[in-house]
Amino acid sequence: MSRAPHATEVFGAYAQTCRDAALPDAVLHHAKRALIDWYAALFPGLAAAPLAQLAQVLAEDLDHGRARLGNGRAATARAAALYNGTAAHAAEIDDSFRDAMYHPGAATIAAALAAGQQAGASGLDFLRALVLGYEVSTRIGVVLGRAHYRFWHNTGTVGAFGAAAAAGGALRLDAAPFAHALATAATFTAGLQQAFRSDSMSKPLHAGRAAEAGLIAAQLAQRGVTGSLDVLDGEAGLGRAMSDGPDWSQVGATLGRDFHITRLTFKNHVGCGHTFAAIDAVLALRARHGLRAPDIRAIHVATYRPALDIACYDQPRTPNEARFSLRFVVATALLHGSVRLGAYTPERLADAELRALTARVSTAVDPEIDAAFPGRRAARVAITTHDGRQLVWLQPDRKGDPELPLSDSELEHKFLELATPVIGAGPAARLLQNIWALDQAADLAGLMVRP
Repeated sequence: MSRAPHATEVFGAYAQTCRDAALPDAVLHHAKRALIDWYAALFPGLAAAPLAQLAQVLAEDLDHGRARLGNGRAATARAAALYNGTAAHAAEIDDSFRDAMYHPGAATIAAALAAGQQAGASGLDFLRALVLGYEVSTRIGVVLGRAHYRFWHNTGTVGAFGAAAAAGGALRLDAAPFAHALATAATFTAGLQQAFRSDSMSKPLHAGRAAEAGLIAAQLAQRGVTGSLDVLDGEAGLGRAMSDGPDWSQVGATLGRDFHITRLTFKNHVGCGHTFAAIDAVLALRARHGLRAPDIRAIHVATYRPALDIACYDQPRTPNEARFSLRFVVATALLHGSVRLGAYTPERLADAELRALTARVSTAVDPEIDAAFPGRRAARVAITTHDGRQLVWLQPDRKGDPELPLSDSELEHKFLELATPVIGAGPAARLLQNIWALDQAADLAGLMVRP
């Protein structure tokens, strides 16, 4: 009697069928949007901790090889995946797929780019690999569910599958080695949420290690290394070890029909995405009522539990803590009208007016909002003014979510805002143009940033 295929085999079969298949125009367009957003996150991340230290550690892998770091420096594929994956997550501006509680781009695109540069992939083959990484990994994240997200950082765990799938696509693996690449990647998955519940430089390394792990898993599978094909759905597999024993039987049911890459969230603010609905609500109240900090007696934010668990700092002392402080970013939005890179400077952290306003922010779990997580990321903000007004705003979705997406123009503006200070206006404009035309490119030379 034949057995049902394991989840790894379902993905392997899909990878082989879509290797040379035409992608719908809309899917290609969304893949380019994901790549633009990845670069928007990558460039400011190059200056963030711990990238300088990581470059020192990787010194023997730099200045040779066919891959490139985000600053244009030559590197081996492994080093480029690790470095670029870390950089793309370091500034907290990278994309997310809401239902999988996961930032897919950082690791997936870093691995796809490293493998594609090493393999001499065309632009279209690279985009196919990128899409494959998103489609496989987001489905694994959805199945692992909220039980997995209790302790694990999905960008580090699920990200290894995005990287393995994307690298496997770029290396044009057949069904069997592709499945084995995922199986090996499963044994590399890591990334604990505790790493960013105290001040630490470790969090972006989760994405970098996921990119490196997935790339290596694909390279090993290309050379005949096998893994346990039941490693996701087996009795001692990932689903039981790192979740609550979920059902994998429908993991591939919508592959090739429902493309998750078309429903990404692109950040419209800088910081932890769990705070963004509250930021949007505060900005809406600020604009509608002309609010200023001296008007405010109290701000109360009601939202879902993980937002309070993760964006947990009451009075942050460092830029990293500030990015994960719901109170701080809400106060920043009200005081300054935006939460961008400048929100986390030492001057802002020391500002007495901002710290006083931060102290007037309180938080709580709203059971109805919490029950809708992860499918919706809402917040309800209530502001009490000194003249006795009670102002309330329910923000059901975040700007940048699929329900309120960034337009192509808004995404380009985000990219240029973040890329231009790092690589210059001319190179930024050329890179943007090359990405939009990437499906017509014979190679990936147009993605190379010159040092």
